[in-house]
Amino acid sequence: MPGTFVSIYVLAFDLDDRGQPVSAFGPRPAATEKAAIEEAKELDKRHAGVVVWKREGDPVVGEEGEPEIIFRSGRVGDFA
Repeated sequence: MPGTFVSIYVLAFDLDDRGQPVSAFGPRPAATEKAAIEEAKELDKRHAGVVVWKREGDPVVGEEGEPEIIFRSGRVGDFA
């Protein structure tokens, strides 16, 4: 759709003292889906879980769509 954009994010999770997944850092933007998935696979080696998602947005109306998961591994918590 003309005028829309896609935002792609990567987020890793560690486990807290109760074994619950908590974000290891804030969502990191990525330039492409491929780059995000490559980063996620590297992060997955050092964290309990990782997720990559994208959202379509429309700057004219100032809205973002629902998150669409494009890669997920391990234990993840709330991210969107």
